[in-house]
Amino acid sequence: MAFRVLRSIAAGLITLAFPYLVLNRYRYSPLTLGLLYTAAAVGTAIFGLLVGFLADGWGRKRSLLLVGAVLPISSAIVFLTGSLPWLYAAAVIGGYSATGSLMGGGVGGAAQPIQSAVIASLTESRERTLYFSIFTFVSGIFAAFGSLAARLFSTRSDFLVATLVGAIGLVVLVPMSVPEFKGQWRRLRGARTIGQFSVTGLLNGFSQGLITPFLIPFFVLVYQLPKERMALYSFIAGTVGAFALLTAPVLDRKLGFVRAIAVTRGLGALLVALLPIWHWLRLALAIYITIPALRVAALPAQQRALTDMVDPAETGRALGVNQVTRLGASSGAVTLTGYLFSESAFAIPFFLYAAIMLGNILLYFRFFGRAKEQFAHRTCAEDEH
Repeated sequence: MAFRVLRSIAAGLITLAFPYLVLNRYRYSPLTLGLLYTAAAVGTAIFGLLVGFLADGWGRKRSLLLVGAVLPISSAIVFLTGSLPWLYAAAVIGGYSATGSLMGGGVGGAAQPIQSAVIASLTESRERTLYFSIFTFVSGIFAAFGSLAARLFSTRSDFLVATLVGAIGLVVLVPMSVPEFKGQWRRLRGARTIGQFSVTGLLNGFSQGLITPFLIPFFVLVYQLPKERMALYSFIAGTVGAFALLTAPVLDRKLGFVRAIAVTRGLGALLVALLPIWHWLRLALAIYITIPALRVAALPAQQRALTDMVDPAETGRALGVNQVTRLGASSGAVTLTGYLFSESAFAIPFFLYAAIMLGNILLYFRFFGRAKEQFAHRTCAEDEH
């Protein structure tokens, strides 16, 4: 929990400061920002997959220590140098993909699969949705505070603070004890289930890559909001999203993870499609604040379903493969939106997001429909018993 809190504060600082650093301080184009996010997404995907395999073979604690070190290293690079090649290097190793919410590891996302695997190894099935909700809630709250704290420092100094906070977070991992599960590297018994989650993850990643990294730049370019005001709105959005995560156990128990995804992300897709239609700041900010909550509310239930449906010795790889498909798909989408924003075609990515998300919801029903929903309800019934 301490590691998660400190890492989230650092992630919040970086998420808010990075687009301002690139667009305002160094005067690079939105396309350059998009390419930086794309490179980060590819690097995070590869690193996340590697760490997933290391977690099942080399050890979960050692893998977590390894992946925990790269975020403070990357923010130190940004603080010490401003040249574009070094910004690319920092974005890649630090995972500045911004293709997921702060709660879902949008910055430093390579650590997310191994963190989830560790939580799964420390909990029983009946507890997992609750614990995933609590941990992700805490991540969201402190990431929101991190984005709010960004207004207290200069844009460059935000990265120095992120370096110090991230380094402290790494230290607190040293005394932690984690159960280890050794898997067979050449065989995945849950390959079919992992493949299905990877397909839906691919579409999730592409849709998120279209808009998530560019929500803050959207308000910078379209509404010219200063960093201080955007930090406040980012804090509010993160806080609302974090509290939405606490509804996950109820959503999982009442609806099952598929219907929970359909309700929350379906409504979110409709709101996203409205965002570029009316040039009205109050409505746009209301949608911006609401989108993260709808996108992440069912995430703990989805994590519970995946960790329940695969062997414990395959959890690290399952989460790593899911992450690599999601972030790999997002990289192309980020480049596309960076180009469209450079051409002032701000509406197209939002419309594409809505269409892809609604199509992906249909795939969730196809892959994890009646049989998987019965599984989810039966698990919840056993938990209550």
